[in-house]
Amino acid sequence: MADSRDRALVQAIRAELAAIDPPRACCRAAERDGLGAAARGHARSPAVARLAVRLDQTGEGVGRDAAAHVGRDAASSIWPGAALSFDWDLARDHCRAAWLRGRFLAAGSLSLGARGAHLELVVPIHEGEQLCQRLSQAGYDLSLRVRRGRGVITSKRTDTILGLLRFCGAGASVLEIEARLVMRQMQGHLNRVLNAETANLERTVASSYRQMVLIAQLEADGRLAELSPLEQAVAGARQDAPEASFTELAAGLGLSRARVQRAFRRIESKAAATSTAGDL
Repeated sequence: MADSRDRALVQAIRAELAAIDPPRACCRAAERDGLGAAARGHARSPAVARLAVRLDQTGEGVGRDAAAHVGRDAASSIWPGAALSFDWDLARDHCRAAWLRGRFLAAGSLSLGARGAHLELVVPIHEGEQLCQRLSQAGYDLSLRVRRGRGVITSKRTDTILGLLRFCGAGASVLEIEARLVMRQMQGHLNRVLNAETANLERTVASSYRQMVLIAQLEADGRLAELSPLEQAVAGARQDAPEASFTELAAGLGLSRARVQRAFRRIESKAAATSTAGDL
């Protein structure tokens, strides 16, 4: 059930990004360039295919508008059909965001799981290093490796992934991811606390049972009265409250927890000595 919800959320992220309608001609050109082959009939999903059609429909006049906005040299490298690739260095942030959005929609994948998020961008090997550098310049440090002859850019850092998605234009879906991850962290923390409390309770019960047996043994042998007043007080407190922890016993006796623990160690030592003497 959780896996299906995660997949649905990932699809919602892609749909949200694909539905963005860039208001500037230069951003439309940059996003189309970022789509790469997906803008030329090789889209991975209907949403990306529709995006490519929308960007194509606004292609007329893009060169003129982009040139007026980012300069003649930069425009010559970003509008559809240009021989050169997107000019990252000359582009403004809004064009960079549009281009990265196109690259993610064309080559990116995102998965959500119990341990967090995992982002991948699978690109031609010659593009991997350049794309990784561009992401770093935008403030997002991802790692690059080669897999089956392809460049794979990855990140498992939730803050990096969410920041990149926001930069690309995602909004509501990113908030949903954050809410879901926070809920999972809280559930994990609660489970760890409950497990720790259960373990502590089991240790307290086992320790209390062992101490009750030793005190009963000393009492049966007539050795309980030979204990010091402090040890007798601790033994009596244990008999009155078998379920109490060392901290609770110490609070009831007005002693420190360490003194109560040392008293029990002496009681156990004397009970063991009594048992050894009986065996002889």
